[in-house]
Parts: sequence; structure tokens; C-alpha cells
Amino acid sequence: MQRIRKDDQVLVVSGKDRGKSGRVIRVYPKRGKVLVEGVNVQTKHRRMQRTRAGGTEGGIVHEEAPINASNVMPLDDDNNPTRVGFDGSGQEKSRVSRKSGEEF
Repeated sequence: MQRIRKDDQVLVVSGKDRGKSGRVIRVYPKRGKVLVEGVNVQTKHRRMQRTRAGGTEGGIVHEEAPINASNVMPLDDDNNPTRVGFDGSGQEKSRVSRKSGEEF
């Protein structure tokens, strides 16, 4: 079971975007990375592409890049960063906030 999942609200605790918070767009468990909305924004230069349906515009595009999952902490219901614990075993295992003890 993963500590951070898609659509979790997280806070960046280290790196150049420390202090920013956002929603998790995608999780890459094998790489240990997460994609967070509005965090680690990179500038990409895209070429114009020709397709049958019509061309896509080229130019300068800003998009998020994955960051290491250890650099983010999930936010609990009170918007406080918290570590994640697990309660129960087997199929009814659930994620629990270490600070408040409440289930995510």
C-alpha cells in the first residue's frame, strides 16, 4: 500500500519549491516519484506537429515534472503536514494520520 496516492493534497517539504502545496496528479511507484500540480514547473520548447486532424501549436510550454516522493508530505483534514501510518491488516488496511490518528 502506498503512502501517497493520486488526488492527495501534499506539501513540498524540501527542494526549490519548499512550502508549496498542491494536488497529486500522478504517482510513479517504481521510480519513487510523484507529479504535483503547480510544483517543479519546467519550460519546454515544442515544435509544431502536423497531423491529419490538424496541427498542434508549437512554442514555449510550461509543464510539471515529477519530484521525489520523499520530498512531499500529505496534508490531513486540518491542512497540517503529517506522516502516514497504517491501521489494520489484510484487505481492510487503511492509511492513518500519525499526528491526529484520523483515517485519510
